[in-house]
Amino acid sequence: MSILDEILEHKVRVELPARKKKTPLADMRRAALAAPPARDFGTALRRADGKVALIAEVKRASPSKGDLVKGDFNPVTLGQTYEANGAAAISVLTDEKFFKGALAYLSAVKQAVNIPVLRKDFIIDEYQIHEARAAGADAILLIVAALDDAMLREFSAIAKTLNMTALVEVHDEYEVDRALAARAEVIGVNNRDLRTFHTSLDVTGHCAKHMQAKHAILWAGNEHAANAITLISESSIYTPEHVRKVAAMGACAVLVGESIIVSGDISAQVRALAGVARIR
Repeated sequence: MSILDEILEHKVRVELPARKKKTPLADMRRAALAAPPARDFGTALRRADGKVALIAEVKRASPSKGDLVKGDFNPVTLGQTYEANGAAAISVLTDEKFFKGALAYLSAVKQAVNIPVLRKDFIIDEYQIHEARAAGADAILLIVAALDDAMLREFSAIAKTLNMTALVEVHDEYEVDRALAARAEVIGVNNRDLRTFHTSLDVTGHCAKHMQAKHAILWAGNEHAANAITLISESSIYTPEHVRKVAAMGACAVLVGESIIVSGDISAQVRALAGVARIR
């Protein structure tokens, strides 16, 4: 069983039943509708200043690296530091068992910053989308490898009704086709294979070329087509040179967690990664 399979099985068998028992779906739907309006995650990534947008991640641990933070972990301080140093948006890992995250981290960060916040989790049920909005999330992650086509379309539609952005994550050309068929507007290419955890920045290039071959327009600051796709490169980004490399492939944004958390100087690392010019 891969790590992804193990995570999804835990969601289905343990986590979701417990959450639904504590707060039924009907109550969660009402809480989602009562939440303050969502911030525009997609627009935040299309920076007007010509820079590659940085989605900085609040990440405490991972299955492959273990604890990334030694000692106290303060998601609010991290979020505020990210915003103060140029991040366009913040991703908050909310998976508890495998990443030591929490939905409470997302709510706390959202209240402390003025930029959009993404719920980074393994969403496999409508319940989690309403739960995300109720907690203050402005966007959700939909992992193509974890969903069938019907679920991908349904969950994207639910997010839209809640005025949230769906970041649809792919890893290969087949998943790109599925994302495009679901009319995804924001597509994240995960350079890390969630089944093997092998990483390569070339994955972004392969997927971007395939999108363009399928006649998808990648937003680069000078296209105004309503159907232009906002392309994000995720994982294995450690330096400004890495940001420049994926920008040259067509990405207008990057999602970075580990290299910020372990940098030793979080403010400087955020400034460095958020200060790269977008390739036009």
